[in-house]
Parts: sequence; structure tokens; C-alpha cells
Amino acid sequence: MDIKQVAVIGAGVMGSGIAAHFANAGVPVLLLDIVPKGATNRNAVAEGALARMAKADPAPFMSKAAARLVTPGNTEDDLGKLAGCDWIVEAVLEDPAVKQDLYARIEQVMKPGAAVSSNTSTIPLAILTEGRSEAFRRGFLITHFFNPPRYMRLLELVTGPETDPALVAGIRGFADLRLGKGVVDCKDTPGFIANRIGTYWIQSAVNAAFDLGLTVEEADAVAGRPMGVPKTGVFGLIDLVGLDLMPHIAKSLLATLPKDDGYREIYRVEPAIETLIAEGYTGRKGKGGFYRLSKAADGSRVKESIDLKTGAWAKSDKPKLESVEAARQGGLKALVAFGDKTGQYVARVLGQTLSYAAGLVPQIADTVVAVDEAMRLGYNWTYGPFELIDQVGADWLIGWLESQGKPVPALLKAAQGRSFYQVQDGKLQYLTTGGDYAEVKRPDGVLLLADIKRTAKPIARNGSAALWDIGDGVTCFEFTSKMNSLDDQTMALLAEAIRISASKYKAMVIYNEGTNFSVGANLGLALFGINIALWPQIEALVKGGQDAYKALKFAPFPTVAAPSGMALGGGCEILLHAAAIQAHAETYCGLVEVGVGLIPGWGGCKEMLLRAYGQPKRPGGPMPPLGQVFETIGTAKVAKSAFEAKELLYLRPADGITMNRDRLLADAKARALAMAEGYQPPKPAEEIRLPGPTAKTAFALAVADLARTGRATPYDVVVSDRLANVLSGGDTDITEKLTEDDVLALEREAFTALVRAPGTIARVEHMLATGKPLRN
Repeated sequence: MDIKQVAVIGAGVMGSGIAAHFANAGVPVLLLDIVPKGATNRNAVAEGALARMAKADPAPFMSKAAARLVTPGNTEDDLGKLAGCDWIVEAVLEDPAVKQDLYARIEQVMKPGAAVSSNTSTIPLAILTEGRSEAFRRGFLITHFFNPPRYMRLLELVTGPETDPALVAGIRGFADLRLGKGVVDCKDTPGFIANRIGTYWIQSAVNAAFDLGLTVEEADAVAGRPMGVPKTGVFGLIDLVGLDLMPHIAKSLLATLPKDDGYREIYRVEPAIETLIAEGYTGRKGKGGFYRLSKAADGSRVKESIDLKTGAWAKSDKPKLESVEAARQGGLKALVAFGDKTGQYVARVLGQTLSYAAGLVPQIADTVVAVDEAMRLGYNWTYGPFELIDQVGADWLIGWLESQGKPVPALLKAAQGRSFYQVQDGKLQYLTTGGDYAEVKRPDGVLLLADIKRTAKPIARNGSAALWDIGDGVTCFEFTSKMNSLDDQTMALLAEAIRISASKYKAMVIYNEGTNFSVGANLGLALFGINIALWPQIEALVKGGQDAYKALKFAPFPTVAAPSGMALGGGCEILLHAAAIQAHAETYCGLVEVGVGLIPGWGGCKEMLLRAYGQPKRPGGPMPPLGQVFETIGTAKVAKSAFEAKELLYLRPADGITMNRDRLLADAKARALAMAEGYQPPKPAEEIRLPGPTAKTAFALAVADLARTGRATPYDVVVSDRLANVLSGGDTDITEKLTEDDVLALEREAFTALVRAPGTIARVEHMLATGKPLRN
């Protein structure tokens, strides 16, 4: 199915977000909504949505160019334009009558063969298509996006018995490749998969907190990261979604769920929560929710939480729980076995939620794999329900249910003494509803390092990195340290990986499956060296990093960096030295060293200079490109998408962007193999011409002006002076030729001087202690 034009009807939060993400995929979008009563601007609703999205953070658009692909309109004047659309997405009020009326109007103008889908999560497909023609029903389906559509990877797909399979395949392929979605096929049941289980989980967790007398901090501490749930935990998540939204979700589910559904058994209304909503505590969008920010006497902002019993507010402190430490040492099994109220809390929430999920297969989906993927992608759980059952043990869950006098679902009984997942002959398998095991199949074009690791051993490994053979003569260099931070071991193995790859392989990919590609240099290790004055070792680390990245740049084979998530500092610098980049669209890269009082010391300054001066359409004269680099590094600009990274020169115009995270490694490998035939490494730049002291003076004047107006701190001036010296070429002028090694020497000089300075040490300590930059 060739999708060249899309329409989204409904410019609310979801509709406008869906439209923005289609635009991120490079597709022109028509965004329509009603004409407001008495409005002089008939497109006011859609135009207002675009205006809000332009200011929103996190941004719905990946680039300014994407925003220009959305055309606002209204459903009275512009409905005829649907005749040019290949896919029409409806995201209006969750009212069957409203939707059916709209479909009748759409059917009159849509072109034959176009797809029409609803973003509903509560109304059955059969009700939506009542009264529509056979042709309309063939092209109709439900595509349930999750909010915010750009960032949440799940797309739940529901089809009817008459839906054209070819059309469905086209929608599925587009959503996968162009929108980057994990498409999960769902049955046409209330709440589909993610919201059906997620709503039950939230209700169970809230009930248990009230019943067992936990504070919101205690509940979020144990029901968050220890369970593989985002750090918000449950109450923080409700604040994020909105307390006032939860009753609406419950009402819609209760209206459609079977009479014997387990959600009806646990659903209840807490007066304390009703009071919060009535008083305007609707979550982050309101005055706060279970948490709020208040002003202290000194004017600072203080985070407070509400006492679930008394309704009183008090300063929120992260609790130190022995159960959390037990989970850190022994996993979920240790947590559910912990004897205090927090251990009982987790046992109850997991016991109820996991058994509920087990009882819904195959009612809501054909496989446990689909359910697990839906919860990972739709609720950002690290593990799906059946993966969690494997962690605590099916036998434990059965025992818990029996101790509570609750029935054991048939699928859970089938897993007794076994597990829902197993590895057989290096292949991941799952337990089917028939009681046997089947292989987890990856879609064509998906290659995961996790799968490779099940059958292979690393070619080389140390404490911070590993090198893998990913087939077809390509190696994969993987960071393995905490948060993929970089240290001397990383650089040592990178140098070894280049030697190994040059001797036996065609190409190398730099990739990992962590949340973030790399957060940069290991600051904790650096601070340790600073505190005991290991200056020679620190200088050796800087030189070692420069040498390793230089070897990467001039390797005799193609190197392709494949980042996703944050690629900061040294993590960004390794991108700059790769022969090519194949980036996940959600890559956030930047040279952020000034935030800790340093400058890029592993060749980042040098590479950004070469890119700025090498732009084919750069402004004339030496200063404009130099000023661009000074501003980018000096203000620690971070690209908020791979598309924006091209604007900031972190990515080249020819570098590739992959929308679907699961396809990143395969795309990077294919790119590396395509480059391997006849590959010639770049030649070192031997004629870098920089303005010297004249440019440094110009930069100093600009920074001094920022300092006068309070936009730069005193220590910003110090760091900027060192950065300016590097970028201007030091004691040189435009007539002299510098080499790459000359610029690297300037980087080392500036870095090693700053790392000894008290102002830098204070910034490093503050960053490690708070995670935030110090404005000294």
C-alpha cells in the first residue's frame, strides 16, 4: 500500500500528536477539526493545535521541516480533500454516534481503496462500522496509538472479519518502517491489551497502597524500578497521565467488560482521590496530584507528597527500604518474599496483575509474546507480564493464588514447573496456549544483538565493552558499562576491536541495546583520579581516547555508528569519528562537556571544525562556520532527534535515520556492507586554517556580553576562553596550516588545564551528586 498523503480528523492531544508523527515520517498530513461556533477563523482548532505543538516539550515534531508538512483545516470546508488521502485516521470524541456520523460523511468523499482507521481504545469495531457499506468495511480498522504518539512505540492493530488483508499488511508495514511502531495484533476486546492490563495494574497498586498503609513514596519505590516499571512508579504515573482521566478510563472499561471480569472485582473509588480531583489536584497539568511542588520560605521549590490517610502535605523524601536492597541483590523473588509491608505490597500487586494477564490469553491476543510486547512498548515496562512471571516463578504465583483462595488460570497451570520462555538450541521459545513451545519469530529486517548473544561468545571482552561477530563479515562493538559510560577499558578494547576487524572482517558497527547509546565519559572515575591527583593517568586517558578515535576514523574498513537514545560527550565524539552513522530517529546527541567545566577532549572540537568548514554551502569567510561550532559546543546544544542532529552537524547529510528501533542494527549492518566494497579510508586533513587570536578576541567579547546580562556565569567565561583558544587555533593565523594532530594537541592542553581547576571540580562533583549542572 503506497501511502503518500494522510488525513487526521480530530486535533485534540492525540489527533494532533498522531498528525505530527506522520509528518515526522515525511508524509504530508491534513489535520481537520470542527469549526468553532462564532469563530472568524474557521481553522482555529487545528491551527491552535499546531501552535501548541510548536511550543510543547517534549516536542511532538522531530524537526521544523516536519512541522511544515501539516496543513490545518476544518471538517466543513475541507472534507472533500480526503479524496486525495491514502489513509484517514479518526481521533474524535469517544462517542459511537459522533464517529458513525463522521464515517458516513467520509465515505461520500474518500477515494476507493483508501484506509480509514479509528484511534479508539474502548468502542468495538463492529459498532463503529454499523450502517457502512461493504467497501468501507473492507478498508476499516482500529489503529490505537499511545500518548505521546512520537515517543510511545506501541500501535495496537485491530481488524474486522471483512477487513482487506492486503490493506492491513500495507498499514502494518508503513507503521513499522515509517512510523517506527511496534505493531501488535489485538483481539477486538475492551481496552485491547495494554490498557486492559495497565488499568487493572494501576487499580490494584492504588488499592494495595491504601489497604497496607504505604506512603506514595514507598509504593513508587518498590513498584517502580525493582519491578521494571519506569521510575515514576504508580502514583507518579497517575500524576503524569492525570488523576481526572483515570475515572473516565474506568467508566469506559466498566461499560464494556464482561460481567465476570476481574477488574470489576477490584475496582473501587477512593474518597481521598475524589477530593484531590475536586480541589484541582489533577496531576502535573494541574496544581499537582499525589505529588506537588511548593515554594519554601527561601523561594526554592520543594517537592511534597500527600498522606493517603490524612490528606496532609509534607516534604517528599525518597525512602531507604531494605526490601529494595533485597531486590537489588536477589531480584523479584527476594522482593515478594520480603516480610515487611512493602514486600507484601509487591506480592499482592504482582499476584493480582500477573494472574489477571494470564487469564486473558488467548482472549485478548493469541500469544504471550504479543501481551509482553504491548506492555513493554505501551507502558514502558522493562519486562512484560509473562516475563515477570518467569522471574518470580510460575510455581510461586500459583502458590500465592491458592493461599488467597483465588482460581489459577489455565495458561498459568500449563506453566507449572516450567516457564513461559526458554532457550532451545540458541533460539528463544515461548509457551503456547496449547501447552507446547514455539520459536519467537522476528520480522524480516529485524536483527537483535540479544538474539546473537544466545548462540555466540564475544570475540573479545573486558569490563566496559565487548566485540561480537554479527555475521557476513561484520563485527559489532558494544559498550557494556553502567549507562554505557566510557573509560580507559572502553578505549583499550576499541583499539583491539579495530585491529581484529582489520585482520579478519569487512566492517564494524558500533551499537548496543541499552536505553542510551552512551552518556559520555565516566565522571565518577574521573573525579576519583582528580581527588588523588592522578594527573598523568588522566592525561593518558585523554590521549588514549584521542588515539582510539583517530584509529577508528582512519580504519581500513568502514565503521558505522548506530546510536539510539542519548549520545553525549564522548558518546557523541565516537559518532563524529565513524565513517558513517545510521541513527535511530530518537537519538539525542551533543557535546555537553562545558556543563561539567570541560571541553570535548577526544577529537570533538576538531571534527566539528572540519564539518563546519566542509559544508558545501557554508557562508563565506572564516568566522561564520567557526562561530557556529563555538555556539554549538559552548552552549552544550543537544539535538532532540536524529533529524535535528543533521542541522547541528552531529550527523552528515548522507547519514541514515531508522525510525524503528528494532531495525537499527540490521540497517547499520547493511550500510556497512554496502560501503565495504572498494572502501578507502579518509585522508587526514593537513591544511586546517584558523584565524587565531583575532577570533578568540571576538569570542571573548561575545561571552563578556552574555556575562554582563547574566546569561553566562563567571566560570562559563573561563571555560569559554579555553574553548575559544582551541577553536581559533591558538597562537596562529589564517595563513598558517594546521593538522588534525595540532588541533588534538590544543584539545589536550585545554582539557588538562581545566580538569585541575577548582571550578571544574566543583561542577563535576555537583553533577555526580545531583545530576544537574552547577551554575558557578
